[in-house]
Amino acid sequence: MTKKELAISLHDRGFNCAQSVACAFAEEIGVAEEVLFAANEGFGLGMGAMAGTCGAVSGAIMLAGFKNSCADPAQPRTKASTYKLAAEITKQFAEQNGSLVCREIKGVDTGKVLRSCPDCIMDAVEIAEKVLGL
Repeated sequence: MTKKELAISLHDRGFNCAQSVACAFAEEIGVAEEVLFAANEGFGLGMGAMAGTCGAVSGAIMLAGFKNSCADPAQPRTKASTYKLAAEITKQFAEQNGSLVCREIKGVDTGKVLRSCPDCIMDAVEIAEKVLGL
């Protein structure tokens, strides 16, 4: 099963978009699926009200932190490089989907849906694979 297929199967089981993307890579980043599931719960539905960043891209950005962070609170030294990865993820996602904002992607105000949730999830997975080398 590809990562895209895994992420879609998680979404079909009731995971939100952020959970679907992040949990698909639990093994690769060495974080328990339950931890990723809980950490990403509030990022679904455009951070809970469709007004914020798409959950799928939020999940991919969380993966950037787990993949790249030095995880050393005493001497943080990887913020800049993680920010660079996050910027590349958001750039590619916005180019593919026309926005980073859930409400805009879903066409809530315009009636014009730019992408479906499954398409956003698959795009975020593909971008994470490419940008983060997962």
